[in-house]
This record gives sequence, structure tokens and C-alpha cells, in this order.
Amino acid sequence: MSLRLAGLTVHYGPVAAVSEVDLSIADGEVVALLGPSGCGKSTLLRTVAGLERPAAGTVSWDGADLAGTPVHRRGFGLVFQDGQLFPHRDVAGNVAFGLRMRRVDRRARDRRVAELLELVGLSGYADRRVTELSGGEQQRVALARALAPHPRLLLLDEPLSALDRALREQLALDLARLLREAGATALVVTHDHDEAFTLADRVAVMRAGRIVQVGEPSRVWRHPADVDTARFLGCGRVLAPDEADRLVGVHARVGLRATALRVDPAGPIGAEVLARVHRRDHVRLLVRLGGDDFEAVAPVAEPPSPGDHVTLAVDHDGVAVIG
Repeated sequence: MSLRLAGLTVHYGPVAAVSEVDLSIADGEVVALLGPSGCGKSTLLRTVAGLERPAAGTVSWDGADLAGTPVHRRGFGLVFQDGQLFPHRDVAGNVAFGLRMRRVDRRARDRRVAELLELVGLSGYADRRVTELSGGEQQRVALARALAPHPRLLLLDEPLSALDRALREQLALDLARLLREAGATALVVTHDHDEAFTLADRVAVMRAGRIVQVGEPSRVWRHPADVDTARFLGCGRVLAPDEADRLVGVHARVGLRATALRVDPAGPIGAEVLARVHRRDHVRLLVRLGGDDFEAVAPVAEPPSPGDHVTLAVDHDGVAVIG
């Protein structure tokens, strides 16, 4: 079973929110639709769900065009940013909602609810009011509710963006595990590349209504399709081939992330520290090198101060070859 989008275009008045998108998702595959706010990724997901009507192109499942199929008959599960749980129902009532709509008998329904609550780490929460849960717990309930009727495709629209950073990172790891354990086929919309690369088998980068690159996370991370994609993926500095050859030993147009240059007493590159900012697990530096300013990183313990002269080494994990 598979989803296929072919030439999909969506208009809001004269504006093309989505333009000629081609994308496929195989059975059991998780694809992340990654892009900045306003690029059209949520519109694309809503069109797949049947909530928006395309101006051109097709959404098909196993070769069957879904144009005439309403939302509730597509067999897709949806999880939104705020979960959209029913506040008057307890946890079990929320998870069982889709099963009740399908008239699943009580015994099978209770068994499925218990199975899913264990899967999402909420065993013993069946009788809790959803209004008493934390944000992360509510999103787990929303995921369990979406999975309950065995959807053939799971659609997740920024499912973690309302959570704080630490909780978002933990829940992304949990969600990746849950999707694999459930064998789910899923399309995940996100603006966070860490989240996309944690969750997805493949990443589709979207910009200005178009998909500009599709590939495995490591491939997209190390070889962004163009300069704009490289910058979106954290490359603050782009070097021409000759400059890249001199600095990092790669004769190609490259993007440097902040981690590409690291303070190393044995490093071959001399630089002056202009500024520093402490982060959670490292110190971010601005350094002057050969008349130009670059980002670099240093350990949290005894980092250099502005005005210090340091030596740097290249960490190729922070170097992206563009194109």
C-alpha cells in the first residue's frame, strides 16, 4: 500500500500555496515534510487528508484517485499541534473514539485501548481526565487515538511544536519508536530539522510551495540541494570551492555549520575570538580568521574569552557539500 502525490497544486485565491508537488510514501515508511513556516507544508498535509481541494494534480492510494473520497472515508489518522482532544471524555474515551465510530464491540475496543496506552507509555491513565494531563501526555493520547482504528496512513501536523525544547526532544525519540513499533505509514509536517531527522526514513524539504529535495536524512544533511536549503539546515557560512579547499580540504561549494570549526590545541588553524555565547552543552564562538568572521565551538569547561587567540580543527560532520 502506498500514497502518491502527482503534480499536486493548491491555490488560495491567486496565490499558489503548493505547486506541482510529486511525492510518494511506501507502506511502513515515515516521511517528514520539512520547511520554514509559510512554505505550504501544512496545506499539503491538509490536502492529503481531504480538508483542502487541489487546483490540479492527484492524491492517490494504491493507484486509486482519492478526489471523490471524503475525509472520513480515506482511512487516514490525523494528529495536530494541539492534539484536539475531547475535554469532556477521559483518556480511554478519547482513544476509543474512532473505534466507537466504527462500531467495534466493547471487548475488542477495551483491548485495543489498553494495548495503545501501553504502547504510548500511559498504562493506568485510562480513567484520567485529559485536562489533568501535561502537554506531552496529551500528545501521547492524541497519537493513541489516531492509531486506534489502524489507519492506513498517519498524518501529523507539527505534533511536538507546542512543547518546550527538552520535552520535544524526548517525545521525538519516543514518537520515532512508537511509529516503528506500530508499523505506521506516516507523513509528518515539521519546521524543526532535528525532529525531522529523528522521526523520518526520508525527508522532503519544502520551500515556497515546492519540494526542493527528497532523501534519507543523512544524505539531505550532508548534501543539501542548494544554498537556501543549506542555510535552512544550519549552514551559517557558504564557501566557494577554492576557499573551501583552503579551509576544510574539500574542493566544492560547502556550507559550514557552527560545529565545523572546533577549538583544538593541536589544530592547524589560527583565529581570534571575538565573542562567545554559552549553550547547554557547548560554547558558541565568533572568531576572526583570515580577515573573515566564522562560527566555531568550544567545550563548556574553560572556554576561551573574547580577545584570546586559539587554534581550530575541522570537524567534517559540520561540513555540508552543496548540490
